[in-house]
Amino acid sequence: MKAVGLLRYLPISDPDSLLDVEVDKPQAAGRDLLVRVQAIAVNPVDTKVRAPKDTVEAEPRILGWDAAGIVEAVGDAVSLFKPGDEVYYAGDITRPGAYAEYQLVDERIVGRKPSSLSFAEAAGLPLTTITAWEAFFDRLDLDRNGGNRGETLLIIGGAGGVGSIGIQLAKAAGLQVIATASRPETVAWVEELGADHIISHREPLKPQIEQLGFRFVDHIAIFNDTDGHWDAAVDLIRPQGRIVSIVENQNPLTFDVLKTKAAGLIWEFMFTRAMFETPDMIEQHRLLSQVADEIDAGSLKSTVSEILVPINAENLRKAHAMIESGTARGKITLSWR
Repeated sequence: MKAVGLLRYLPISDPDSLLDVEVDKPQAAGRDLLVRVQAIAVNPVDTKVRAPKDTVEAEPRILGWDAAGIVEAVGDAVSLFKPGDEVYYAGDITRPGAYAEYQLVDERIVGRKPSSLSFAEAAGLPLTTITAWEAFFDRLDLDRNGGNRGETLLIIGGAGGVGSIGIQLAKAAGLQVIATASRPETVAWVEELGADHIISHREPLKPQIEQLGFRFVDHIAIFNDTDGHWDAAVDLIRPQGRIVSIVENQNPLTFDVLKTKAAGLIWEFMFTRAMFETPDMIEQHRLLSQVADEIDAGSLKSTVSEILVPINAENLRKAHAMIESGTARGKITLSWR
């Protein structure tokens, strides 16, 4: 089957960083679905895995952990889907990815594709939706049904993929959303998505929050540059509040202020359930299916800002470069046609 893979970990400017390759078509067994991939999305995790390092792969490594497609075949233990079903999912980082014509994925982390979206529109949702959902409703323990209505949530990185769906999920839960954006086009984007207040992450955050009339914020989600925003976050979080981050720190973080406030930091990593096959792994199937219902009902919308055709090494190198530039808005997806 056709795929895009890598043998060496190179700068994205190098034409050998991602290559058009032919690999064997996998076979479904157990709880796996064999999905005929129709569209994929590119995320920062793709660029981080591909980033330059000395390792050389003996066989092409297939990246990509966001896809939408059609179930081609099922393993003997599958009960949630059947051949012909249209699905979307973010996959498992420990397994071959979606830059290919076919992919194996465990049914417990797969949802039905929103029927109102194209495959390219749907492919941009799973990874960021799971990340934002788990960050808010599992890690921060916010109430999906409005139990925290009116409380403030600061989203640092509001215009990125996770922030774009996160704003919508938070607003649907009744939260007052303060989102960061720094360019006119990203400010317009987060405003369109429903943010109540927009501040710049390129300026000190505390004075901007104070100008909005708040001393503290109830909840903080760091979706961009944990190191750069850490001091502001611990200063702004309310006593007994909680910060969630999806971006690993590069330097030690100071925790003394959090101790004084009896506040906490919790990490979100959407691959955890699949990597460790946690007992609640099926929750990702359930949340993706619920989000599909809400998309089809019109209460949530796709966050795709650009679609590239076809899926090949050249277009994937272009998408990786856009992500690495730090200026991408929403999600970038690719489809075969």
